[in-house]
Amino acid sequence: MADLIRFYFDQHYPAAVTAGLRRRGIDVVTAQEASQCGADDADQLAFAAAQGRVLATFDPDFLTLHRTGVSHAGIVWCPAT
Repeated sequence: MADLIRFYFDQHYPAAVTAGLRRRGIDVVTAQEASQCGADDADQLAFAAAQGRVLATFDPDFLTLHRTGVSHAGIVWCPAT
């Protein structure tokens, strides 16, 4: 069986999304739960990578970090609506 994807949600993700994924058995940790609110983007991405988590965000600045070659476990980006 393939490894399950573990997520780290930045501080702007709605709680309802987190709750819905958890009801479906998805492993999600939020910036609030990890006491990472207010950390800069590079530190957020490093935290997620150290935990082996894919960072989910609305912030396009993380795409810029990705393009610089920063190591990470993955980034899920979608525009805010």
